[in-house]
Amino acid sequence: MTNAHAYAAKLTLCGSISLYPVSLGAAMHLAGYRALGLPFTYVPFRVTDLGGAITGMRALGIRGLGVSMPYKQQILPLLDGIDPLAAKIGAVNTVVQEDGRLLGYNTDCVGAVRAIEEIAPVKGARALVLGAGGAGRAVAHGLADAGAEVVVTNRSLDKAEALAAEIGGRAAGVEEARNAGRYDVVVNATSVGMGEIAAESPVPEEAIPAGLLVMDIVYKPIETALVRAATRQGARVIHGGRMLLHQAARQFELYTGERAPLDAMDAALREQIAKLG
Repeated sequence: MTNAHAYAAKLTLCGSISLYPVSLGAAMHLAGYRALGLPFTYVPFRVTDLGGAITGMRALGIRGLGVSMPYKQQILPLLDGIDPLAAKIGAVNTVVQEDGRLLGYNTDCVGAVRAIEEIAPVKGARALVLGAGGAGRAVAHGLADAGAEVVVTNRSLDKAEALAAEIGGRAAGVEEARNAGRYDVVVNATSVGMGEIAAESPVPEEAIPAGLLVMDIVYKPIETALVRAATRQGARVIHGGRMLLHQAARQFELYTGERAPLDAMDAALREQIAKLG
């Protein structure tokens, strides 16, 4: 057997499934594999038949798959086991194959917590989470699980109340954003600020005090209206790319068993985001 054939025989396949695959995850994972010299590769798959894709994952021995909307909830009954936190969130964005069993995880929540903890402790922090959709659920559960006191706002107050009840937090209307100064951490987990949707800040600039920790999960653009406003006010700012990076890093660890090389993955992410404009 040639060296090339030996390498191919040992190559481990990972990837992602989405209706509209993009290169952000692939770029980060591939950069991480190269940095550590791991015999892994990563392929983003466009999937319209979720059941067929999962059957294929089992049959082909694919080690791990990232899962994008609209499949994060649909995939749950197709798995053999679900991490307890992912089960509470009600969504899986990562599937790992272990000895023929498919196990589901949610690394979005881990990504949010890790991004914040780069700057300040989460335990005991008073956190305001804007949004109770899929991203808001992951962020709120992650923060609450890490010991934060969480208040959830949402345009539909009943959704905020339901999520708050799940995490032992409190719900409020969207006007609570005007009280940002009462909190240690404010996280925008809505699409407000995304270039194509609403190029505005969900928090009034005058409501942002210096020193407040502000995270926007929107990463396109990296400098959202909220990020710019918070920067002008002297707040501590986390852009959406950091959560994206850390959720991918946790996936990397689940797939490879190795510590993720953040610098290499971050450089690849920034390059791809720049290409997106």
